[in-house]
Amino acid sequence: MNFDQLFSDFSQLKVAVVGDVMLDTYWWGHVERISPEAPVPIVALDKKEYRIGGAGNVALNSVSLGATTFIVSVIGADTDGKQLTELFKKHKINTDYLIASADRITTNKTRIISRNQQMMRLDAEHTKDIKAAQEKELVDQIKLLFANNKPDVLIFEDYNKGVLTETTIHALIELCKQNHVVTAVDPKRKNFFSFKSVDIFKPNLKEVKEGLNLLLEEVNQTSLAEIHSLLQQQLQHQISFITLSEQGVFFQSPDASKIIPTHIRNIADVSGAGDTVIAVASLVYAATKNMLLAAEMANIAGGLVCEEVGTAAIDKQKLLDECKLLLK
Repeated sequence: MNFDQLFSDFSQLKVAVVGDVMLDTYWWGHVERISPEAPVPIVALDKKEYRIGGAGNVALNSVSLGATTFIVSVIGADTDGKQLTELFKKHKINTDYLIASADRITTNKTRIISRNQQMMRLDAEHTKDIKAAQEKELVDQIKLLFANNKPDVLIFEDYNKGVLTETTIHALIELCKQNHVVTAVDPKRKNFFSFKSVDIFKPNLKEVKEGLNLLLEEVNQTSLAEIHSLLQQQLQHQISFITLSEQGVFFQSPDASKIIPTHIRNIADVSGAGDTVIAVASLVYAATKNMLLAAEMANIAGGLVCEEVGTAAIDKQKLLDECKLLLK
């Protein structure tokens, strides 16, 4: 495999990421005393930091690999929404099809940290499904995106915050089928079996066991092949791609199946690793239609970002170097 050529080809890809976007806010401070009002520490604020979260982190990974990337979601017409939109633009993620609605608030997860320890997290969010009018607007925006900049792959990123409804999911998958656009999904429990006929279905092992109500005693090729069969009975999808935490990843496509063990890493933080995995796998598959290569490269990428503290996008050069080293 000519990895230099493949990584160069990423810049020719167009990627649409659809789902629940979030603003991750970090308040860093120090504690010197306990409050006289209640037995809680007083955190003296030193700095604030804003990062892209949720489906936005998948878009961040995609654009980090060089792909032209569009984010499509419904956020609030609020200050947090403006802050998030500015972050997208700063990182060269296209926001032309992002919807700001007065009926929603922008999901914001605020973490209060002192001495590198998270003391509290405050979540501001709406988790109810978007309304029918917003469903139509979201589908119309995707149709407009397809007309103006038809993507090579559409990634569904579901965090159960209400942007991806069953109606919207079915409409978008049908639209992708009609336009020969590759579909990939990182599902959550609520809509787990709504993503019928997608190309790549990427849950983690915990989500699979919960979705199928399984008590899995042993994780091996046989048991995972059976899981693929059970999933396919309900989804009629093409490829199962299951992340297995420290055991690596498993994929099964129509013509291949394999467990790919993880590479030894100094794990600092697993936050956001799944976002990196779905982004890398989707881009590689869209470019090559080789799911074995896509799974191997996504497995390496997931391990690399776990060496970083906090949610981090993949470093393109690091991934290229590792692929050359490990996938000879």
